Amino acid sequence: MSKGAGSRYIYSFSQWRKKTDPADSWDVDDAVITPEDEEVEDAEFTEGEATPKVSKKKVVKVEENRSKREHVNVVFIGHVDAGKSTIGGQIMSLTGMVDKRTLEKYEREAREKSRESWYLSWALDTNQEERDKGKTVEVGRAFFETDRKHFTILDAPGHKSFVPNMIGGAAQADLAVLVISARKGEFETGFDRGGQTREHAMLAKTAGVKHLVVLVNKMDDPTVNWDQTRYNECKDKILPYLKKLGFNPAKDLTFMPCSGLSGYGLKDQIPETLCPWYRGPAFIPFIDELPSLNRKSDGPFIMPIVDKYKDMGTVVMGKVESGTARKGQNLLVMPNRTQVAVDQLFSDDFEVTSVGPGENVKIKLKGIEEEDVSPGFVLCDAANPIKTGKIFDAQVVILEHKSIICAGYSAVMHIHCAAEEVTVKALICLVDKKSGDKSKTRPRFVKQDQVAIMRIECSGMICLEQFKLFPQMGRFTLRDENKTIAIGKVLKVVE
Repeated sequence: MSKGAGSRYIYSFSQWRKKTDPADSWDVDDAVITPEDEEVEDAEFTEGEATPKVSKKKVVKVEENRSKREHVNVVFIGHVDAGKSTIGGQIMSLTGMVDKRTLEKYEREAREKSRESWYLSWALDTNQEERDKGKTVEVGRAFFETDRKHFTILDAPGHKSFVPNMIGGAAQADLAVLVISARKGEFETGFDRGGQTREHAMLAKTAGVKHLVVLVNKMDDPTVNWDQTRYNECKDKILPYLKKLGFNPAKDLTFMPCSGLSGYGLKDQIPETLCPWYRGPAFIPFIDELPSLNRKSDGPFIMPIVDKYKDMGTVVMGKVESGTARKGQNLLVMPNRTQVAVDQLFSDDFEVTSVGPGENVKIKLKGIEEEDVSPGFVLCDAANPIKTGKIFDAQVVILEHKSIICAGYSAVMHIHCAAEEVTVKALICLVDKKSGDKSKTRPRFVKQDQVAIMRIECSGMICLEQFKLFPQMGRFTLRDENKTIAIGKVLKVVE
């Protein structure tokens, strides 16, 4: 063969080894061959019998690689345009999760569309429609890490048409951040009836979020200019409502001023020249210092499925509520009782060999087609599957409903990640809010602000548990005509 331009790279492996200087081609780490290395698959190149077989792949011992930091899921909630996505994008920028060049590109593109102030939110609002309208529709996901914790950001949509999506986001959260805008007029719109601030705070409480941080955003707006009176006015208006929901101001409620666009008050304390009256901690250090959450790592594995997609197999997403799962383990998808095997595990985009409670994960499954999985199904331990049922008894609090509710009334129930149409089969008794006493007679109807125990029937089989045994799978909300009308907890599943 002539030594043409094309052939000058064709050497056999042994010639190539002679031609290259060993010092250039081998890394010190590669040179150390451990007994485990010798058992690896052979190198792709073998030339006759003379050349010894060389292990080319660097071997990763199959040891437990699992995220060491504590996982905390943070959902950003609040009225449309309060600045949730911008704060999320700014946090990612400050913690180095989005590089500078990407942000500069977003800024350029946003400027071309005369939307300069939106560029940070594009780190979380990734699809074109969300960017064009400046409205989040799906729950955006991202993560950042501190020395002690791994935070997953869930950026919930603020628009009232997308509340069902927001409920799915809140169901996965441990910590909620209610963003309110201090700009003149914007706070009032969000907080008055019809605004989303109230409904979102209530849904977060129902979803079982333990701690609520209220970020008073847009404090750098010309109408506010870091004014303490305006900050206190927003705080004083919203506090009674949050107390009524059951948040305790001493333990599980914190207020902070900040500016999402400039980043003040998120990672570092606000400069004293701007805001001499607030000398409390900034947002990221504060959530980093919050006490650890008690997770059920010893129970059976349970993960409600939030979303699924196809990628060389079926991938399901969700938050692990209890127990652990390993690569290769056999699990069940309920309520259909489909047996599956775990092919790959990802915890926030990093491949791991096992996952535990609190982690936001993607699991690639063998043995099930993507169309056979729906959001609201639950991936669980094969030996100890979760309860399923169609009929259950629940204690329900009617929050706002113009007319009365009696047997035969139907609504949409949101329980963990599932949304299912339900009908009230029978009203069992009324419960006195103050004393907890139950009425002796069956009520004919219930109305706003009353608490009742009722029997509910679902249109299909769903996964649920008694609230007292497993709160995450036993609390629900009822919605009708785009409004949340009631919240409740499962008392007993009628199998």
